Amino acid sequence: MLKNLKNIVVFSILVVFLNSCEALKPDWSKTSEPDARKRARQNVEEGRGFGTGIFNKGGGGTNFEFASSNPLWRASLDTLDFMVLATVDYAGGLIISDWYSQGNPDEAIKITIRFLDNEVRVDSLKIAVHKKKCVNSNCVVNKVDTDLTSDIRDKILKKAALYVKTAKDKKKKKKKLKKVISNDSRF
Repeated sequence: MLKNLKNIVVFSILVVFLNSCEALKPDWSKTSEPDARKRARQNVEEGRGFGTGIFNKGGGGTNFEFASSNPLWRASLDTLDFMVLATVDYAGGLIISDWYSQGNPDEAIKITIRFLDNEVRVDSLKIAVHKKKCVNSNCVVNKVDTDLTSDIRDKILKKAALYVKTAKDKKKKKKKLKKVISNDSRF
């Protein structure tokens, strides 16, 4: 009993001392920025929020990429833009087209693209083509390995390589322009 009383007294004294501690009290003299955009930018610059690397110096510590910055993803969507897409999941790395028929309603194909890596390489994509044949409303679906699979892969990789090259060229031009501007500012 005496031990419990002693613990309660020590705890009460500790609470009183910590309550009077200035370091633990928030500084209410600072008012927050009323403009939400400025406040968000300030939070990202101070590292207190989510950022895309635009505002944070040094790129921040995130590894987040937008789907539009992934050349394989963009090239795949551009290659399949003539088809209706049933499932598009960037986070899961999957694109599945809907059944596509080019005039014959009894035959259709479905294309599935799985992304295994973000690098532009042949082994970064797994492409499957399924063919549906219907006879008297009895449909049979089979996975087929035709030239279409390799043609799609080649077209995606060529477009992705072009996107990578274009991005590098833009980066070089921007760096060169920045260098020219910084050299001119000395005069």
